[in-house]
Amino acid sequence: MSHIAELIAVGTELLLGNIANTNAQTLSQSLSALGVNVFWHTVVGDNPERLKEALDIARRRCDILITTGGLGPTYDDLTKQTICEAFGKPLILHPDILEDIRAFYESALHVPMPENNTQQAELPEGCTVFDNPVGTAPGCAFESEGVHVLMLPGPPHEMETMLRRHVEPYLRKLSHEVIVSQDIMTFGMGESSIDQLLHEKMAHMTNPTLATYAKPCEVRLRATAKAATEDEAYSMLAPVGQMVLETLGDIVYGVDGGDLADCCHGHLIRRGLTLATAESCTGGLVAQRLTAIPGISAVYRGGVVSYWTSVKADLLRVPQDILDTYGPVSAQCARAMAEGVRKLTGADLGVSVTGAAGPDPDERGVPVGIVYIGLATPEGTFCRPLDLGRRRRDRIQGLAANHAFDVVRRYLQGLPVERI
Repeated sequence: MSHIAELIAVGTELLLGNIANTNAQTLSQSLSALGVNVFWHTVVGDNPERLKEALDIARRRCDILITTGGLGPTYDDLTKQTICEAFGKPLILHPDILEDIRAFYESALHVPMPENNTQQAELPEGCTVFDNPVGTAPGCAFESEGVHVLMLPGPPHEMETMLRRHVEPYLRKLSHEVIVSQDIMTFGMGESSIDQLLHEKMAHMTNPTLATYAKPCEVRLRATAKAATEDEAYSMLAPVGQMVLETLGDIVYGVDGGDLADCCHGHLIRRGLTLATAESCTGGLVAQRLTAIPGISAVYRGGVVSYWTSVKADLLRVPQDILDTYGPVSAQCARAMAEGVRKLTGADLGVSVTGAAGPDPDERGVPVGIVYIGLATPEGTFCRPLDLGRRRRDRIQGLAANHAFDVVRRYLQGLPVERI
C-alpha cells in the first residue's frame, strides 16, 4: 500500500516571510526515500480556527499527517491543543517528561524552568512519545481513524534530530516500498530543448519516471523509481540513465555528483594535472567555486582577477598590441590570458574568462553577454566564443563560470572544447 502524506507547517513567521520553511524540504526528502508520497505542503499561521480548517482538509485526503511548529510554551503555541481537539484526544501530563524539561533548564541553561513550560509535558492520550535531546518540546505520534498524526517541533535542528531519531523508524514500519531518485547533470542545452528530445519517452513513463528541472545556469534530470528494495529501484533506473546518455550525448557530465567545478576536480585528480585561472568579468567566481572544494589544493595552483586592462598587460603579459587592436573582450585576449596564467603559475592548464557582463556594453561597445573562454594546454590554446544575451549580470557571470568549467571538463575527457 502506498501512503499519502501532507505536511502542515504552523507559524505566522512563515507566512510573513521572516523565515523559510526548510523543514518541508527535509521532511519531503526523507519521506520520499521511505516510499511515502508527499502530495501537499500547507502553511498555517498561529491561528486555531485556520489550523482546524487545514486539519479537516488534510485528514480527508492523506493517511500520514505531519505538523511542524507550535509545540513551544508560549500563548500562541497551540498546535497540540488544536490537533487533540480536532481528533478527540485528551491531553495527559507526563511527569517524567516534565522532569526532563526541568532538568534541561537547570543543567543546560542554568536557570529554573518557567512554569509555562509545563504545557510541553502534556501529550495526547495513548500517543508514542518522541523525546527531544536538543530542546524542550517533545514530539509525538498517534493513529486515529486511519490517519497517522505526527507532531514535531519547529526549530529545524530539533525537527531534524527527531526525524532521524524517531520519525523515520516509526514510518519505516508503515511503508513497504522505497523511492530512489538519481540526478543526471547536464550543461550546454536549455530545458526546453532537452524536453523536446526526451518528451515522448518521458510522457509514457510511469515507474520509473523522468523529469527535467532547471537549476541556476544548468539543467538536471531526475529519474525516480519505486520498488520493494533499493537494489531493485536502482536496477530500474539503470536503463533510464543509459537512454538519457544515448539521447543527449556529451552534455551529460555526471550522475548524483557535484556541480561542474566538482566534476573538473575529479578529472584533474584522475589525470594528475593542475589548473590555474585568469578572470575578468567573473571577478573571481571560478576561483571561488574551486576553492570551496575540499582537497582542491592538490590540483589548483591559483588565479588572477585581472579586472583592469593594465593588469592583463602587466601581470598576465597580454601583449599590448592585442589589447589595442582587439580589445580586452576578444578571443585573442582570452587566449593570451590563459597562456599568461599558465606560465605565471606553472600549471598544466590555464583557463580564462573575459567578457561584458553588463549592465552596459564595455568601453569599446562590446554588447552585454559577449564572453570568451580561453584554455591553454600543452597541446595548444583554444577559445570558446559565447553570446549569452542580455541577461542579469549575475546570471551572465554564473553561466560564464560554468562554461569555463565545461571547457576544462571537455578537454580532460577528450571532447571538442571550442563548441558544445
